[in-house]
Amino acid sequence: MSYLTFRSVSKHSILSLVDSRSSLRQLKQIHNQLLINGYLNDAHFLGQFVAAIALKSPNHLEYSNLVLHQCHTPTLFALNCMIRAHSKSSTPQKSFHFFNKIFHCGNCISPDNYTFNFLVRASAQLLARRIGPAVHGSLIKYGFEFDPHVQSGLIFMYSELGFLCSCHQVFESIPNPDLVCQTAMVSACAKCGDVGFARKLFDSMPRRDPIAWNAVISGYAQCGQSRDALRLFHFMQLEGVKVSEVTMVSVLSACSQLGALEHGRWAHAYVQKNKIPVAVTLGTALIDMYAKCGDMNEAMQVFWGMKEKNVYTWSSAMNGLAMNGAGDKCLELFSLMQNEGVLPNEITFLSILRACCVVGLVEDGRKYLVSMRKDYGIEPLVEHYGCIVDLYGRAGRLDEALNIINEMPLKPHNGAWGALLNACKMYKNMELGELASRKIIELEGKNHGAYVLLSNIYADSKKWEMVDNVRQAMKVNGVRKQPGCSVIEIDGEAHEFFVGDNSHPKYGDIEVILEEISMRLKSYATNSNSLLSDIGEEEKEPL
Repeated sequence: MSYLTFRSVSKHSILSLVDSRSSLRQLKQIHNQLLINGYLNDAHFLGQFVAAIALKSPNHLEYSNLVLHQCHTPTLFALNCMIRAHSKSSTPQKSFHFFNKIFHCGNCISPDNYTFNFLVRASAQLLARRIGPAVHGSLIKYGFEFDPHVQSGLIFMYSELGFLCSCHQVFESIPNPDLVCQTAMVSACAKCGDVGFARKLFDSMPRRDPIAWNAVISGYAQCGQSRDALRLFHFMQLEGVKVSEVTMVSVLSACSQLGALEHGRWAHAYVQKNKIPVAVTLGTALIDMYAKCGDMNEAMQVFWGMKEKNVYTWSSAMNGLAMNGAGDKCLELFSLMQNEGVLPNEITFLSILRACCVVGLVEDGRKYLVSMRKDYGIEPLVEHYGCIVDLYGRAGRLDEALNIINEMPLKPHNGAWGALLNACKMYKNMELGELASRKIIELEGKNHGAYVLLSNIYADSKKWEMVDNVRQAMKVNGVRKQPGCSVIEIDGEAHEFFVGDNSHPKYGDIEVILEEISMRLKSYATNSNSLLSDIGEEEKEPL
């Protein structure tokens, strides 16, 4: 039976033919049949038809706009459906057109809680810092500020806008927040960096859904509290909560930060064992984890095994190759990416420029920087210029590196000056090193790295008085060198050690072993003085 070759079918049966697979031609056939049967004379049914197109066939949203335009007195249901559909589309700003239509359609209707719920979501997608609070004010005017769906939507909207204080204000105004509002607040705090409050609220929740678990784990990973992220993931498993792709992306991010390869391998095995689909996002996270943990063979196995890859997948693999010293392979992968028709982005070119640094391809690096704008319309960021400065600096072309900084169309950042300072340390250029250090301190007065590198430059040149001056300047300005940190993974557990920290439960045993190692090194040094002739006395002492 072909589409609508009959007249005896009920209007609702005809309407049921609209779905996500409907083509524009089929929608027009359905529309024509409804017109022939006179069904669209009913404003309420016309609204249902508009809603069916907008919500079931979002690819033809413009056609639903045209159908609604034919109705002089649209129903609130139809207008709400259009607001909802546009709030989920690539044109969320059009939601406000239909919101305004509510007040000018001539049939005396007013917005309801659904209207504002969809409008709040549209504001969140727009990231409109002025429109969002205006919508909040409007919904208060109409008395919907105590609707639970609107409240959770407001918390989500303000978190997307980065207004954490407003999230707290909305949440604190709710006498008895339900699970949805609590979860929204946990997610908001975790997203905006207040992971401490997020965890406190999370622990107080009588029931916690997977969204809340994922939010806190993700928050820990984003804030660099990787061990807490992995610990909470362990508790999540003990509670029997369903683990999803979102969970594993955060877990892999935590493993990447710690360099915990064995734990990362376990996470990969967990994904395979539980048949969690390795889509683009999870696959990219796996590549990033293996790359940052130094296992590029496994990273590339994941890469080549992925059926679907996006620009972030390619860029992650390229960055891993560059990071692990395989600059040539990184550039080869870029050529293959171009052959596949995948357009690069800013992150891709950062990987390319890092690869040029590794291989020492100075002129090629400069050509790639020009190609960004010329061939792809991508404006280089300060990070790209920082890579070029580093590229010239590593090659010993310090004056040209300085010229690049001076000619940057953007204000030079610490990364560019830091790259020059590192090169000055490498090539013992005290004059430029002083300039670079001064510029870094101007931008970030508490940057201990600039002081330390400048001190090392002076020490290399035997300028001990200047070394003392730098140390005195650090004391006067209240700059302290950040304690060194090392991480070691044993039996899948990552252990962090900071200079001067004795909080590790095995600290006593570790100290005994270190003392024994120091004694052996001293004995070796005594019998091998000739090997240490170029090392200062301070460096010979055990740490």
